Amino acid sequence: MFAKPSGIPRRSGCYLFRNEAGTIIYVGKARSLAQRLSSYFQRIDALDTKTQALMNEATSVEWIITPSELDALILENELIKENQPRYNLRLKDDKSFPYVALDTRVDFPVPYTTRGKHVKGVKYFGPFVDVKALRVTMDELLQAFPLRSCTKHKFDYQKRIGRPCLLYDIGKCSGPCVGAIDPDGYRSLMQAWMRFFEGDVGQLRRRLQQEMKSASGAQHYEAAAAARDGLDALDRAAAQQSVVLDDHSNLDVLAVAIEGGRAALTRFRVRHGRILGRTVQLIDRAMDESEREIVESVAPDLYVDAASIPPVVVVSSAPIAASLLSDYLSKARGKPVAVVAPQRGRRRRVLELAMSDAIGVIGRDSLRRQSDHNIRSRALQELAIALNLDQPPYRIECFDMSHLQGTNYVGSMVVFEDGLPVKSEYRHFNVKEVLGNDDVGAMYEVVRRRLTHWAETQRTSKFPRSDLVIIDGGIPQLHAAQRAAQSLELTDQVELVALAKREELLYRPGRTSPVALEPGSESLYLVQRIRDEAHRFAISFHRSKRGKSMVATSLEGVVGLGPTRRDRLLMEFGSLEALRSASLEQLTGLQWLPEEIGRRLYDHLQGPSGAKPRKVSEDHE
Repeated sequence: MFAKPSGIPRRSGCYLFRNEAGTIIYVGKARSLAQRLSSYFQRIDALDTKTQALMNEATSVEWIITPSELDALILENELIKENQPRYNLRLKDDKSFPYVALDTRVDFPVPYTTRGKHVKGVKYFGPFVDVKALRVTMDELLQAFPLRSCTKHKFDYQKRIGRPCLLYDIGKCSGPCVGAIDPDGYRSLMQAWMRFFEGDVGQLRRRLQQEMKSASGAQHYEAAAAARDGLDALDRAAAQQSVVLDDHSNLDVLAVAIEGGRAALTRFRVRHGRILGRTVQLIDRAMDESEREIVESVAPDLYVDAASIPPVVVVSSAPIAASLLSDYLSKARGKPVAVVAPQRGRRRRVLELAMSDAIGVIGRDSLRRQSDHNIRSRALQELAIALNLDQPPYRIECFDMSHLQGTNYVGSMVVFEDGLPVKSEYRHFNVKEVLGNDDVGAMYEVVRRRLTHWAETQRTSKFPRSDLVIIDGGIPQLHAAQRAAQSLELTDQVELVALAKREELLYRPGRTSPVALEPGSESLYLVQRIRDEAHRFAISFHRSKRGKSMVATSLEGVVGLGPTRRDRLLMEFGSLEALRSASLEQLTGLQWLPEEIGRRLYDHLQGPSGAKPRKVSEDHE
């Protein structure tokens, strides 16, 4: 670690860490640069592991003073976008969704869909998730408010021959090419389009209803029929939009879902109570950024102009609501913006909808990565290079431990081959030799039993050797696995690596510094997925074992009630809680259970010994 520079100001600003090559590897913001940077220059063992990796690579730090913390937030975003530092979270914009665009710089603009960059002077609405529904909406709107939809070449041709095209004859164009509508009238139609995509359907509906009523009163039945057809088309177009708030609110909803090193932020644009668009950003968390940090970093990309900022933004938690987001949005909009974190009510329901969508985005991205053989192959190759393995690890085993305050220790082993889980080869281990809270001892026992089984059956290949063994834990657990391999003289035949839980750094035997996989890389994603699967498998087994233990404890002392009858009781009633709630008649009425035992069981469950046990927390290692 390089020495802390002197003269760091106690003012707000941004700081930039550079490596030996002069490359910016991390950008941060601070209300007080002196206070924030001091936190980096502590004893190396006092820092979290990812910060240790940053400080081991960094060779210098510089800073830029800003007038306020808000200005530092804006500058930080620009510096990250320009330099893409390795240790900053990385945004992966979802640019696959289209916008509706209207070029207001010309007299007779054509509405069109686009996925490209925004151009100054063009009005954009969206983005829209369902492209098919968007096309149906635009087609119906042409019936209600007939803007032209032809190309410039087609428009000039019809204008030159003085005759409109078929779209004019069927009521889906107002005929600006032949002077059937003047620029002011056309601009009125264009404004109706904009109001629709801003969510103001009610005003447009009232306008068409008034036109139909006026035309009918004047006995202009063709005009009345046209207004009626336009009203029907408007209703069909509006049906494509989701009504989520019946109070006609204008607001945005921001929801963040986090899964390991991956995160997704979903933004719902709600205008006049309807969801008009949705934006998604996939994010690689480089330094375990919190929801608040993610929202603050993404906000400048989400809100690029004042017109896109609503008066209210709904977020998921109070820390986000209390962040710089409100100040930033208010300054960008030029008017106050309220950032709120509702706990109940309609806004909370919309927030939960957005959160569900964000979770789904991560799930779909995970499925995409798992189903693509090229991605899996790249992940294994990256892992082999990072860990200095002779070849990509085709078979990977991962061990995890779980216990309840030092009791009911269980271990789990999950198996991945070619980057995919092989659930038929998952194994559970009941820890038998360790007493009390001894995570290292439990890991030693489980790994030794697995390697012993492999050594005994390696000739038959019924239980093949793993190319890589991942230990979910830190250096002590890695040393325990090493001792297990040494006790069986398998040190040279087993590739071991430990995965730190929070920092997601890999520790290899014989290496003093951890291996940090590239943020956002396929190898990091694969390792996270294997670790999460081992965690899930260990927890599910532990809960099952704990449940059986609780049942056995609760039903101890009932004469004549052995393990077989206890298991059948649980099958009959579904849970211990339901068994406690059973009446005497229900228990004595069981044909397979003697009436006398049923009475004993009822008295036992209703007495002090059958009271509901105190709930305790579960520990996971």
